[in-house]
Amino acid sequence: MTFNGTWKVDRSDNYVKFMEQMGVNVMKRKLAEHDNLKLTIEQTGDKFHIKESSTFRTKEIDFTLGVLFDYSLADGTEVSGTWEMEGDMLKGKFTRKDNSKVLTTTRALVGGELVQSYNYEGVDAKRFFKKQ
Repeated sequence: MTFNGTWKVDRSDNYVKFMEQMGVNVMKRKLAEHDNLKLTIEQTGDKFHIKESSTFRTKEIDFTLGVLFDYSLADGTEVSGTWEMEGDMLKGKFTRKDNSKVLTTTRALVGGELVQSYNYEGVDAKRFFKKQ
């Protein structure tokens, strides 16, 4: 239940390059830089309920660790994948439905912050969230 709580994005590292590699158009990249993303995470055993609130949208997601589910990224990209817990880290592996390329992501608590790391086609990025 380490991740439970509300987390607001504080800063990003290489996020624009990552979005560019994902094929997100320049207008959406500019908007996403200042999306004010807030995550509310509720974990009960191996089940998660996450509410994502941003400048673009509010979306609620329910998933169970290890169980395949479909998800739509903020830019509309459709993916399918799973989250797994490895120690104190959430690891996600998602396959894009449009080109079958793999996006990996992790969530971990580092120094009191929630750090979400991404990798797509050799480009890494991180977003850092502070607990509200």
